Amino acid sequence: MPWSNQSGGGGGRRGGGGGPWGQGPSGGGPHHQPDLEEILKRSQDKIKQVIPGGGSGLPGSLVFLIAVFVAAALAFYAFTFRVNADELGIVMFFGKPTRAEPPGLHFRLPYPIEEVRLPKVTQQRIIEVGMRSGSGTRGFGGGLRDVPEESLILTGDENIVDVDFVVFWRIKDARDYLFNIQNPEVTVKEVAESAMREVIGQSNIQPILTEARQKTEQAVQKLMQSLLDAYGAGVRVDQVQLQKVDPPTQVIDAFRDVQAARADMERLQNEAFAYANRVVPEARGEAERILQGAKAYKEQSVADANGQTARFLKVYEEYKKAPDVTRKRMYLETMERVLGGTDKIILDSKAGQGVVPFLPLDPAQKRKDKEKDKE
Repeated sequence: MPWSNQSGGGGGRRGGGGGPWGQGPSGGGPHHQPDLEEILKRSQDKIKQVIPGGGSGLPGSLVFLIAVFVAAALAFYAFTFRVNADELGIVMFFGKPTRAEPPGLHFRLPYPIEEVRLPKVTQQRIIEVGMRSGSGTRGFGGGLRDVPEESLILTGDENIVDVDFVVFWRIKDARDYLFNIQNPEVTVKEVAESAMREVIGQSNIQPILTEARQKTEQAVQKLMQSLLDAYGAGVRVDQVQLQKVDPPTQVIDAFRDVQAARADMERLQNEAFAYANRVVPEARGEAERILQGAKAYKEQSVADANGQTARFLKVYEEYKKAPDVTRKRMYLETMERVLGGTDKIILDSKAGQGVVPFLPLDPAQKRKDKEKDKE
């Protein structure tokens, strides 16, 4: 039988009545303490008000245990909080951040004494500038919408380029992220747009469209990080990725014509350079050959002149020793060189008047034939 249905002696629960625990305190006046059954009765009445159906039919002890369990659960949830694996718990004491808790279960004072913020510090966030994909995730494949007021940027050579890019970033310092800037998403987006305009405003359009894309991404990332660190935003920029770098749609056809003309110019220049690289070495080789031939001729002429001079000096030395003999030898050598290759007719004047001079015609005829052949 429940304790609420038990009755003591004829005097009721107070005074000299009984109850399951025997006689109450003596002198049952108005200042005596209530017994345990009365306490349980009051607890049961409160549980009936909370539990649907009034908790009828439950023993008083079970109701008490349920009440204790509910109170303990409420106290547990009021004094504890859980930090997930991708979060960091920032605990604020009357609005002032006091400590950071790693992932796990932690204790805190009830609100409003202590309040907890749980930013996701490991999640990589994405900001799109110049376009909107709809999903806001890595899947940029479908449903892209251009935002011209963000994407049209003036270059350093006074051209306009249409730039769409995304920024991958995450929380570096949770406390700075929560309390130093009011709207982190908007701040990162505006810093990204400002940094891109500054970098492209210092560059020409041609490198941006071709080989300088990676250099531009790195420069924008570095500038963004320095600005965000100066703001104390608690944000780390992981990557800046260019999605589209084109001239504006209104002038893209004319720009392509200019690009084609520039490509033809570069092709013709390359062909001219190739021709020059082929002809110039040949000309230099020919010039070097002529120079070497001239040097050889010079050396040969000088050597020949030196030899002739030495020979003349030798002959002169011999001539001084015996002028008559040397003079006669030189005369004979000269006559030998002059008359050695010619036809000769020798007439001896001492042979007398009986010899009839005769003119051979065959050698003269042969000489004329040789001259005709040469012509």
